[in-house]
Amino acid sequence: MSKVKRKAVVDKEYCVACGTCVKACPLKIINIEQGVFAKINYEKCVGCGKCSKSCPASVIEIKKVEEV
Repeated sequence: MSKVKRKAVVDKEYCVACGTCVKACPLKIINIEQGVFAKINYEKCVGCGKCSKSCPASVIEIKKVEEV
């Protein structure tokens, strides 16, 4: 049986690596990768949406993903 969970997804093409989401994440699971884009640890992401709400460029989306 699969579960549907929510995860934050970054549009790397438009992310400007400002770091706002890093500060907003209560679990501290977001890093700025190579100074270019935000990278989220999907294994630990609970899909709370705080990073998405804080993103000034609106490039983080909360998506439903199925896990087996």
